[in-house]
Amino acid sequence: MVNFLKIIVFSLVLMFCYSGFANYAIPVMIPEPPPKEAVISGEMSMEDFIALGGSIFNGKGTCTLCHNPVGGRAPLLEGVGARAAERIKDARYKGKATNGGEYIHESMVNPSAFVVSGFGKPGTNDTVSPMPDISKGSIGLNEGELNAVIAYLQSSSGVEVTVSIPKGGEAAASKGKEAPAALSSAATAEEAIKKHGCGMCHKVLAEEGEMGPSLKEIGKVAQSRVKGMSADDYIRKSILKPNDFVAPGFDPDMMPGDFGEKMTAKELEMIVSFLKESKG
Repeated sequence: MVNFLKIIVFSLVLMFCYSGFANYAIPVMIPEPPPKEAVISGEMSMEDFIALGGSIFNGKGTCTLCHNPVGGRAPLLEGVGARAAERIKDARYKGKATNGGEYIHESMVNPSAFVVSGFGKPGTNDTVSPMPDISKGSIGLNEGELNAVIAYLQSSSGVEVTVSIPKGGEAAASKGKEAPAALSSAATAEEAIKKHGCGMCHKVLAEEGEMGPSLKEIGKVAQSRVKGMSADDYIRKSILKPNDFVAPGFDPDMMPGDFGEKMTAKELEMIVSFLKESKG
């Protein structure tokens, strides 16, 4: 009878421990949300469209993550609306824009068309930009959102806004075109890494991002970064709460903290497993 009671007590304690671990030690994963796209209507005023562009610039577009006076990772964009028309006259320009508005659009979807001196990928002599195409990947701005950002940059530079607000069917098409891809999870870790733009800042897969620490050998050091924390937990928490563990030589607030909202649980765990095995 005594042994039976001991077994019962031990079982209850074990169940309590597992319950506590499940509730407090395992990060809460939020299912992938519907695509967060700006609501653009042909009924908007230009002032509203410009304000929307500012909201995208400072929010979904993550522009200020790099284009800020603190990190020096990308050129400042104050006055870019006024400078844009001059960029296309530069001998180093290799794009197809014919005016300032087209140049800004091109800079967002084909950043290497013109790289501001000092801001190219190392070893490329400022011919290749580290910036990704922000109409794809985890940012995925649609055409209407891109135009709203252009309107914001032109307005804040004190120049004429040359883009127009999408009307009727254009606005609907712009809003809907990204939705199908956002409804499903990536099939592999490699797809998830590309989908969420990890290579924009990190060396991972074939990407050579310079803004964050290299991830090509993270599997060698993850286990020893934080005492008592497994490699899986360290990598997982570094993705979900990047400011908790900042790699030496890098500053806090450089990495977005909302990947827990953007990634599915499946994508997160695939990336964690992939990085744990990345040992150079």
